[in-house]
Amino acid sequence: MLEPANQADVVIVGAGVAGLAAAHRLTSAGITTAVLEAAPYPGGRMSTEKVDGFRLDRIGQLLSTSYPELRRTPALDALALRSFAPGVLLHSDGRRHRAGALTGPASARRARGALHAVRAMASAPRGSAGRGAPAVPRARAGAPLGTAVDQARLGAALARLASAPVERLLARPEAPAAQALAERGIPARTIDGFLRPLLAALLYDQELTTSSRCADLALHAFAGGRLCLPEGGAEALPELLARSLPQGTVHTGVRVTSIATTAVTTAEHGEIRCRAVLLATDARTAAELLPGLRVPGFHPVTVLHHTMDEAPATGASLLLDADRSGPVAHTAVISRVDPSRAPAGRALVTSTVLGTPPPDVDTAVRTHLARLYGTSTARWETLAVHHTPEAVPAMTAPHDLRRPVRLLAGLYVCGDHRDTSTVQGALHSARRATTAILSDLGAAGSLHSAEPLRTAA
Repeated sequence: MLEPANQADVVIVGAGVAGLAAAHRLTSAGITTAVLEAAPYPGGRMSTEKVDGFRLDRIGQLLSTSYPELRRTPALDALALRSFAPGVLLHSDGRRHRAGALTGPASARRARGALHAVRAMASAPRGSAGRGAPAVPRARAGAPLGTAVDQARLGAALARLASAPVERLLARPEAPAAQALAERGIPARTIDGFLRPLLAALLYDQELTTSSRCADLALHAFAGGRLCLPEGGAEALPELLARSLPQGTVHTGVRVTSIATTAVTTAEHGEIRCRAVLLATDARTAAELLPGLRVPGFHPVTVLHHTMDEAPATGASLLLDADRSGPVAHTAVISRVDPSRAPAGRALVTSTVLGTPPPDVDTAVRTHLARLYGTSTARWETLAVHHTPEAVPAMTAPHDLRRPVRLLAGLYVCGDHRDTSTVQGALHSARRATTAILSDLGAAGSLHSAEPLRTAA
């Protein structure tokens, strides 16, 4: 990568998705921008390892097609998303059950209709239920969602969440998610059998200590769209952002040693002068460069990738363990979701372990996967085991979803640790930070351009 110039309007430290998205908004507004990244490649935690034709994500955070910032970021218009099958598969008592398959207004109407039908059947005189009323399937024995009434109520609740304004969700009383769900009168079986494993997959928090507001936002995104992944691996998203920036904007292999409001100092190229600095690193690195910034707790994540000749018969579904009978929180035949992640003739299963992994994690995971998929895993080949101790910032209650991004005039910070611990949160924090930068810089013009500043769209 070219050596950075010795001055720019804004220097962004960190080329993760937040830093790259911020660079897009600034350059679109006529602001000369330099993005400095210590690693040899952009992307931060959204990285993908290539092994023998396989594309293996190191963390593999789930996205949703309903994330607003994916639509509001013009550089991501060309991003190809591969969706999971609707809802999720729940493994419970040796069987798999589909749940939460609710997307779009028609599905929401069907969920509400099912609830009305169940209530009508429950109140009808004995022997009359069913005559002229819509049929509602009974809960199968061992189903993790409970009775037909429980399932219909859950569907109606998800439908309401999908259509609820975000402001209303953020105005709800805040508590740890597990406590809030119980206080809302949701049956314990529904919480333990569906909401807990689902939220663990979305938030990387098995104990549901996460703020109930963050949990509501995660369920809002789940109910309003489809779970998905970037085609070709997690790195496809930051790579697309980096490629669509003006040439010479991103500089990798540049380690920033100190920052001020008008300059950053690098180990490789000395001082770079600027009018503003945006710190877009992970939370710990940000606190090292700017002592006093709060460092949150983190959720450790271990991701294992296995390959085999014949894929398990779960299609493109996300499979969750409702019984919590082993180390795997969620797993999927990822090559069915995104065929580009595996060479022809091979299947790729990606599984996620939350928290501290067991000592012999691969053996424990294989044993668990054999139960979840109902097939022997003895001949599966392990491609990679990626353990990331500080994978996802924790959002324990109380959690400020809009932590300040403007520390003082000329010094700003963004990233998923300033918002929510999701790709949506990282992108949204970048939007907030660049809005503050553009406001503070006003219409004085660029250091190196005669054009006046333009307000970003």
